[in-house]
Amino acid sequence: MLAHPARGPIETALRAACGEDVRITGLEPVGGGCSHEALSIHSTRGRFFVKIDARERGPVFAAEADGLAAIAATRTFRTPAVVACTEDEQHAFLILEHLDLHPVQDAAHATRYGETLAALHGHQGEQFGWPADNFLGASPQANTPTDNWARFVVEQRLRPQFARARANGFIGDLQKQGARLYERVPALFLDYRPRPSLLHGDLWHGNAAVLADGTPVAFDPAVHHGDREADLAMCELFGGFPGAFYAAYRSAAPLNEGFEQRKQLYSLYHILNHLNLFGRGYLGEALRLATRLNDTLGARRG
Repeated sequence: MLAHPARGPIETALRAACGEDVRITGLEPVGGGCSHEALSIHSTRGRFFVKIDARERGPVFAAEADGLAAIAATRTFRTPAVVACTEDEQHAFLILEHLDLHPVQDAAHATRYGETLAALHGHQGEQFGWPADNFLGASPQANTPTDNWARFVVEQRLRPQFARARANGFIGDLQKQGARLYERVPALFLDYRPRPSLLHGDLWHGNAAVLADGTPVAFDPAVHHGDREADLAMCELFGGFPGAFYAAYRSAAPLNEGFEQRKQLYSLYHILNHLNLFGRGYLGEALRLATRLNDTLGARRG
């Protein structure tokens, strides 16, 4: 069995959640995560998936647990059940049900996934935002509720990311384009009034999977109520989903005119976040998106 300094605290948390007879029988590292260490735990009560980070990162796991619960409550996507969200003197832990996950690849699974996302978006709140702030990956994400979606996007999505970019040394043309964009964003919503749909918030193909029977699974959320198009925009980034996914979604919940322009706005948020988390490799794409939006909206005003 692989030795690990967190083995004892994980076993203690499992016993508190599942019973004093639980004992860890195996522990394996799991690759693929960008923000946390992940382990697959074998125990006398079955398998579990565990995320580990420094204790001060505990709020990230608490927000993830909250998001998983919110999605699970809709009875649309299957989500891994939260077994425990706890910490010791050094570490924070998120212990989840282990699910045997498969990528969303074939047309039948992609179709079902698109239909399920449309069903999730059918669950709506009274305002945009969320009762608590949370995280997009490792980045803080503000969610103060409001009735004004355009203002929400500018003040709680774009400004914080541009400010982080400036603090990270990305100044010059990127910041100039950002400053121009703030006052122009409302023009994208003159003829379009989005509803505050429940969003996954970070739904790229790496946070999507199916069970062996094709049941759609969602995990690693950054939930809030917002324009459903924001989820669709993220779905097209970083490799995207099969074509059947988009066709199924549009059939179940047709998109409004102007989506292609608004998609650039929502994509910019995620590209800026990647710039701030992973560095200069995303600078060109962030500048391209911001410039294209300003050119389009500037021409519209003219």
